[in-house]
Amino acid sequence: MAEALANKKILLVKRPKGLPAKDDFKMVEGTVPEPKTGEVLVRTLYLSVDPYMRGRMNDQKSYVPPYPLNEVITGGVIGEVIQSRASELDEGDLVIGNYGWQTMQTVDSAQLRKIDETIAPVTTALGILGMTGLTAYFGLLDIGRPKPGETVVVSGAAGAVGMTVGQIAKIKGCRVVGIAGSDRKIQYLLDELGFDAAINYKTTKELKKALAEACPEGVDIYFDNVGGEISDAVMRLLNPHARIPVCGQISLYNLEKADIGPRIQPLLLINKALMKGFIVSDYAARFDEGTNQLAEWLKQGKLKYEENIVEGFENTIDAFLGLFKGENLGKQLVKVAEPSKRPVKE
Repeated sequence: MAEALANKKILLVKRPKGLPAKDDFKMVEGTVPEPKTGEVLVRTLYLSVDPYMRGRMNDQKSYVPPYPLNEVITGGVIGEVIQSRASELDEGDLVIGNYGWQTMQTVDSAQLRKIDETIAPVTTALGILGMTGLTAYFGLLDIGRPKPGETVVVSGAAGAVGMTVGQIAKIKGCRVVGIAGSDRKIQYLLDELGFDAAINYKTTKELKKALAEACPEGVDIYFDNVGGEISDAVMRLLNPHARIPVCGQISLYNLEKADIGPRIQPLLLINKALMKGFIVSDYAARFDEGTNQLAEWLKQGKLKYEENIVEGFENTIDAFLGLFKGENLGKQLVKVAEPSKRPVKE
């Protein structure tokens, strides 16, 4: 077992200033301890890289503590149990949890959930049937409360959360307008996902005008993934009683100075609009509800998803930085290893 315990891990060694650089991180090698009672040894198969991780690299108050320096970065991970001292998990089980960017790790079994491999490909547990899908589901349905015929605008619409929000809005009978950053993404939203309109904010010279043309009856729901000037433009089109789920602010994460923008309170006041930030963990007690409904829509062909899978643990930082360059269509993942060849369980 000694050789199997060899391990690589990625540490945060500096607080990034602006866009993170490779020297803010360090890859080191070592070993992991043998599992104790109630623990399992897990070999990493897939890592999730997500925009929210950039915020955790700053030493500032947030909804979760910042990443400590010189320690392993944590996030969503799919792994394979290769040694178990926990009664509820066996060797060969595939599991998901929120643990480290490393190739091997010893984990308390209570922090893991076994993946049902019969529902969909295992990677969906980090995407449309995982955190990103649940974020879209609860943010839109609980805060947005879509009604048939309403207009829903989604920024970051070609990301894993955004594309799911748009599709759920279509299921609910809404007109859906997506905002994304490349012609390829725009065509995907229109041709593959059936969005009613889509705008490339990078090539559109007059964003406010383009949004007004795409939303002739105003905006009832704005699902905000990006913040900044894009959100400023959408806010001008709000209808009375509009709802604004605030999911992310990726356009602001790498700013070195505080952002200064329009004062939106008058727009919220005169439109009697609701603007609410949320974190998907707020809905932990309802995760089964969300997962089951997303899985049913997926099975019925009402939902599609895309994954951008970067091969190799050594490319994890590049995959993370790619999020801020708009390289991904859908969920950004890192493939670390293939699962072992295992007999099919009856």
